[in-house]
Amino acid sequence: MKKFILAIMAMVLTAPAFAQMSSGGFALSNSTVYYGVRIGASFSTLDVNLLEVTPDLGTKAGMTLAGVIGLRVSESVPVFLESGLYYNGRGAKNDEYKVNLNYLEIPILIKYGVNIKDQITVLPFVGPYFGYAIGGKAFLPGHDGSPFFKEGGIKHGDMGFKFGAGVEYNMLYLEAGYQAGVANIGKKPNETHTGSFFMNFGINF
Repeated sequence: MKKFILAIMAMVLTAPAFAQMSSGGFALSNSTVYYGVRIGASFSTLDVNLLEVTPDLGTKAGMTLAGVIGLRVSESVPVFLESGLYYNGRGAKNDEYKVNLNYLEIPILIKYGVNIKDQITVLPFVGPYFGYAIGGKAFLPGHDGSPFFKEGGIKHGDMGFKFGAGVEYNMLYLEAGYQAGVANIGKKPNETHTGSFFMNFGINF
């Protein structure tokens, strides 16, 4: 996992700055690679089953930061493969409970470009993501701000599917979607799944 994350970071940082890419206009005859940055917000929750009890932990807002790199995979069809390295602040919160989880995530997304008008393009996307929690604290009965992975019932690893749609105008990019965790991040006998709505803004180069 660490080597994979470092490889993605290297790809993002060393992508050629002179690559003239515009997924909006599909002007990719000279270049098939793009890279970009993203910043945004997520609204996440945890679906928890504690010995057949399912408490409503509520929704928590968090920040998203990312660097991405994409590749057009077909000359005849506007299909793109995009990956990158994301930092996501996730968790859950209500009047009684609060869980902060900080994830590094790598998605592998398939995007399809639909040119709407001039340089405006809609790009629906879907694909898996793989996450690793680098930190987290729980403000629960018995876990008042304590590290959640050492003393709590949560595993570090997560994976699931990400889907949504983006809109690009020239180099500006806006997207919204949902992440559905399919991995059980809870330690036995508990079962926990993540879920998160997100909205990101960015620039593609």
